[in-house]
Amino acid sequence: GIGTLAKEVLSVSDVGVPLAPAGKAALVPANVTAFAEGLDVTEDDVLLYLALREAAHQRLFAGVPWLREHVVGAVTDYARGIQVDTDAIQSRIEEQMRGIDPSDPASMQGLIEGGMFELPKSPLQQAALQRLEVVLALVEGWVDEVVGQATATRMPAAGKLQEAVRRRRAAGGPAEETFAALVGLELRPRRLRDASTLWGSLRSRQGIEGRDGVWMHPDLLPTAADLDDPLGFRADATAPDTMSEEDFDAGLRRLLGGEDNTDEDNTGE
Repeated sequence: GIGTLAKEVLSVSDVGVPLAPAGKAALVPANVTAFAEGLDVTEDDVLLYLALREAAHQRLFAGVPWLREHVVGAVTDYARGIQVDTDAIQSRIEEQMRGIDPSDPASMQGLIEGGMFELPKSPLQQAALQRLEVVLALVEGWVDEVVGQATATRMPAAGKLQEAVRRRRAAGGPAEETFAALVGLELRPRRLRDASTLWGSLRSRQGIEGRDGVWMHPDLLPTAADLDDPLGFRADATAPDTMSEEDFDAGLRRLLGGEDNTDEDNTGE
């Protein structure tokens, strides 16, 4: 699974889990070339767009100190709950191998991808898995939103590339399927579009500061339920009203001096 994955990943951040040293971005040129085939977009545009996404990933993890540990911690919690019952595995393998032709690679591959080695998940593992999938979706959605804003008026091919990346994320590939079957861990965010919509909606109501302020603490992050209704996340939140220096000074005087709000000078309200 990992060998196949190596032939498909486009960049360091492509898997979602931060595996490389902080601040180290990288692309895989051969895989980028393969990805560019059939997109009706120049390879230079593909390379630039993927580089922008990689830069956004690196910027987010650099700007949110707790995020790396949060993602890795979810993987660790999932792994900690794995219990290997060799007798049960052997019994399941023997049962599934009946009637299978060992000389037929296709049938053997089908068994592996069909969950032959899959282990039952505990409630704690299920919770860790959901936490991981949600945070990966939020990361990918934020990157999608930020790169979309950066390229909107500067890169005509960005729309096609955004859609191509979204389709790739949603569908996954043979490597993701094999990895999920062998390890039981979904690393591809399935909610990219919902997460991107959520971040874009929040930006339109609260501005960039409001959107990015959600990353201040893990408790502020949207949940799986929020991704079910991305436009409803903080629906009552609006951009703060602008205030002139005179309004600010008047409000400060009332706060410090205990002035009645019914005073004639009520410009700060």
